[in-house]
Amino acid sequence: MKPIVSIIMGSTSDLPVMEKAAKQLNDMQVPFEMNALSAHRTPSEVEQFAREAEGRGLKVIIAAAGMAAALPGVIAANTTLPVIGVPIKGLLDGLDAMLSIIQMPPGIPVATVGVNAAQNAGILAVEMLALSDAAIRERLATFKKGLSEKIVKANAELAEVKYEYKV
Repeated sequence: MKPIVSIIMGSTSDLPVMEKAAKQLNDMQVPFEMNALSAHRTPSEVEQFAREAEGRGLKVIIAAAGMAAALPGVIAANTTLPVIGVPIKGLLDGLDAMLSIIQMPPGIPVATVGVNAAQNAGILAVEMLALSDAAIRERLATFKKGLSEKIVKANAELAEVKYEYKV
């Protein structure tokens, strides 16, 4: 099995957040890899990773970073693959990372999910892959249907909650 999605984080301290993307990909049966690379501490390794990613069979890259959050942009600048940025909550509640990721110059887009929203990054990667893979598309449709069923069930449970003035 070869990975088609790569989850890259600036350091292993991001793992508690990024595990949600890994779980989502795993649940959808999408082969992935996880590595720590730093745009500031290992810049040449980041550039090499990005330049070689497509040749290794990767189709989507999820890159997480906090604070200055350069990692997703540096990767995007060195590959033609789609890059999904996950801002990691830090000193400014992740606003610094989010702004760094979304303020990319023209020609170097990075899709960006919410702060610490690694699960959404995993889902977005699956949606991209589903465009050309019927089996993934079917698993995605089942997942989305499950989301709807959860809300229907929650609404039924709320209907049973009693208050004196609830109508």
